[in-house]
Amino acid sequence: MTTTQRPPTLDPLAVSRWQRSAPPASPWLHEEVARRMLERLQWIKLQPQAWAHWGALRGGLEAHAQLASRYPDSACFVAEAHSDRAQQAMKNIAKPWWNPKQWMAAPTRFEAPPPASVDMLWANMALHEAADPQALLAQWHQALKVNGFLMFSCLGPDTARELRALYAQLGWPPAGHQLTDMHDWGDMLVQTGFAEPVMDMERITLTYETPARLLQELRELGRNFHPARFPALRGRAWKARLEQALGQHLAVGADGRLSLTFEVIYGHALKAQPKIKVSALSAVSVQDMRAMLHDKRDKS
Repeated sequence: MTTTQRPPTLDPLAVSRWQRSAPPASPWLHEEVARRMLERLQWIKLQPQAWAHWGALRGGLEAHAQLASRYPDSACFVAEAHSDRAQQAMKNIAKPWWNPKQWMAAPTRFEAPPPASVDMLWANMALHEAADPQALLAQWHQALKVNGFLMFSCLGPDTARELRALYAQLGWPPAGHQLTDMHDWGDMLVQTGFAEPVMDMERITLTYETPARLLQELRELGRNFHPARFPALRGRAWKARLEQALGQHLAVGADGRLSLTFEVIYGHALKAQPKIKVSALSAVSVQDMRAMLHDKRDKS
């Protein structure tokens, strides 16, 4: 995969449809990953004056409440892909005007942050669904102030490896689009202009009582975005065959439950001071010039 093009096995139209129709709630796995991301904030000393939550509705409403409690004096931007999703997020996050907590709280705006406006950008379980991840990283980079930091998570290539292997064994089209490797995300961060990227990964194994419950969980988490996926809806007979195959071929623990692997990638990176190439004729943006002058005053 090149870092200047969208993932080669992701259908952008399918992604757009899913982002509009996805359940307006945070799946359990997203909240669990967000909880583990929150633990990593103990190593971050910077107290942001303003921060952004990218995709809060699906990324973790419980996590948003904890972040707001952690940074009570910080302004917040909640960015959603579509206006109707922003309205849903507002209903779940905004406090009523008559609530006394609203009077003293820092403002929350339900829109994408302006350029160079936030010290932290939080994006949980969103990047692997981006039709153009390089462009999305560029948006995040632009929104951050110099020395601001990005915290994100996404799914990695080993996600649902058992299901992928089963589809291949049955001669079916791919079960999902190819997911980007942790090291490739690090390279893309650097190419976008981020500095000091720190990447790590873990595998989470979820267990299910029945194949039907497993499939329900997958439907809550996302869809198959592969361009070569089944071209039409399947019937009840196909679903019954799939559930039977899952029961026969997936690993079963001592408790009789079916197991499915999820690879979760965590990333952290800084927006460094812009580097200006000086020549006989150099062009410097006003935003970069302000950032450099501000940094010099701080050091002096």
